[in-house]
Amino acid sequence: MSTIAALEPDARPRERLASRGAAELTDGELLAILLGAGTRGASALGVAGLVRASPEELAAYVGIGPARATVVQAALELGRRAVASRPVRGQRLAGASEVWTYFRHRLSPLSVEEFWALGLDVRHRVQSESCLARGSLTGVEIHPRDVFRPLIRQATAAVIFCHNHPSGDPAPSRADLELTARLREVGDLCGIPVLDHVIVGWEGYASLAERNWR
Repeated sequence: MSTIAALEPDARPRERLASRGAAELTDGELLAILLGAGTRGASALGVAGLVRASPEELAAYVGIGPARATVVQAALELGRRAVASRPVRGQRLAGASEVWTYFRHRLSPLSVEEFWALGLDVRHRVQSESCLARGSLTGVEIHPRDVFRPLIRQATAAVIFCHNHPSGDPAPSRADLELTARLREVGDLCGIPVLDHVIVGWEGYASLAERNWR
């Protein structure tokens, strides 16, 4: 008998969802509905754990397995696409919170750091976006010439940089601050001012501009 079938009638996830709404269910109950089976152990992962887990890691939990792991991955990707409103060419970003809203669902699940640039026009509207480098769990190697070369070719007027911390903690490191200082200096020389550097974590972000670049 499955875990779901063994529950009391008023505790069955499907019935609870129908009568009370999805928001009232726990992560484990939602996962049980999605997979149609008990998920002992997997529910302990929580949403953040599910998002970060690889298909192999998901498959290792009781009640999932390889086939159901792909179902979970597909559902998570649909969720990311539903909530991550991608900035489109010509859109003006209101601030660092909008940058985080978009990049959170793209970068937070990653196990390595990625460094991105949002190129802006003279009115600070989105002109381009690009991943400039991929690194490791603890850092990413960036050289200013490699950052600004494509921005110069694209006639970018200003830029916002963004990268993730796989640990989930968006607090800037000394290396982040030193890199940002160098990028700002080169940007001023190139005529492409750096408006912000946003560090993405799962539960929040750090805007170096809002922190007065420190």
